Amino acid sequence: MSKIGLVIAREFNERVRKRSFLITTILTPLLMVGLIGGMVAMMSLRSSDTKTIEVIDSSGVVGPRLEDAGTIDYLPTERTLEEINASHESTWGVLVVGPNVMTDPSDVRLYSYSSSTFEIEAAIAGAISSIIETEKLKGYDIEELPRIMAEVKTDVRLTAYKVDESGGEKESSSMLSMGLAYGLGFLMYMFVLLYGVQVMNGVIEEKNSKVLEVIVSSVRPFELMMGKIVGIACVAVTQFVIWVAVIAVFGTIVVHRMVPEDILAAAQSMSATGGVGADGLGMPTGTPAAEMGADMSALVDNPEAVAALGSMMDLGYIVPMLAVFLVFFAGGYLLYAAAFAAVGSAVDNVQDSQQFQMPITLPLVFGMIGMINAMQDPNGPIAFWLSLVPFTSPMVMVERIPYGVPAWQLALSIALLVATFVAMVWLAGKIYRVGIFMYGKKPSLRELAKWISYKS
Repeated sequence: MSKIGLVIAREFNERVRKRSFLITTILTPLLMVGLIGGMVAMMSLRSSDTKTIEVIDSSGVVGPRLEDAGTIDYLPTERTLEEINASHESTWGVLVVGPNVMTDPSDVRLYSYSSSTFEIEAAIAGAISSIIETEKLKGYDIEELPRIMAEVKTDVRLTAYKVDESGGEKESSSMLSMGLAYGLGFLMYMFVLLYGVQVMNGVIEEKNSKVLEVIVSSVRPFELMMGKIVGIACVAVTQFVIWVAVIAVFGTIVVHRMVPEDILAAAQSMSATGGVGADGLGMPTGTPAAEMGADMSALVDNPEAVAALGSMMDLGYIVPMLAVFLVFFAGGYLLYAAAFAAVGSAVDNVQDSQQFQMPITLPLVFGMIGMINAMQDPNGPIAFWLSLVPFTSPMVMVERIPYGVPAWQLALSIALLVATFVAMVWLAGKIYRVGIFMYGKKPSLRELAKWISYKS
């Protein structure tokens, strides 16, 4: 085995056998599941207490037409605001509607005896707006206006298709693309930063323990640097694959328990046929819904959800995306790990590394900002160029992948990322060979430049 291979094996075995690795590998997916479950539980445990709101209506238009909704009960009253303030034990608040509300929509005031929320205020404002709009429409003296309004109200449910280079059509889900793009991009940022800092801390610890002085006597700094970075990268990939497997199993169980069988059947049919048929239900054209043994009417109400499920069940869509993600994850990690390792070899403790970490973390933050742009315009010029720049491409390109990226752009981005990584490892090795023997002094950027220029 080569010297680099020996260093990789040492770094991998040393970290994988630690109890902390096992604990974080097992607990992190459970914590993520618990976090999601906790958010769902908190949403379901929201306060259901009824809020009684007394309505003082000087216009005579709004009060009689306000209907109770959700946890809000409207109670028209003849009492004045002063009388209610003096005795409001059973009242949550007071809604005062002015006499000119039809011409001045701001002539409305809400007084509450406990903390109000945006949701409550929006619900009240929406109810009053609907009443005023209805009253204004009555002024046009149109017969059977409510029936006409109900008939013309239309809810458009758009089904999107992506046409490939061969002319084939496949239903696409912008909801799934956006969710995957954001999730994968955030994972990229978190892992690159987390494991890059681990490399830096590992170098600092070994430098302080004088272990490196023994190691470098038989291993070139470049080989030691490369082995350390790749070894920790293997740890990160191993942990990530385990997490993906656990989350995939858990997600499959949740989907099968929570999603109706008819929607699952349509999604599976869609993934098998490469999209929905002309009937829009995820089946080939002409296939009767009765053959699936389920009521398919629910699918028409939410075609976006069916498209998302169909894409999630399509291995031809998910597997290549995860494979490209792993490539950029490994490349991004290796690039930033090399930079963090250079910082670790230049300082004696974590505190001294702060001034050198800023130039490294800024491109990561800029990449996160670029992710937002790529989510809004995945094929725009900003997203295109940021997906090629090696220091931002791991985040931005991953953000673009769910929307579809030309093969030449992927190849060029990966090539630039690999070339920059090799150059960064060489640069870090130049700092490494000098920095490991420097103690008790925090070097300046000018001194680091001198270290790089030293000849072997």
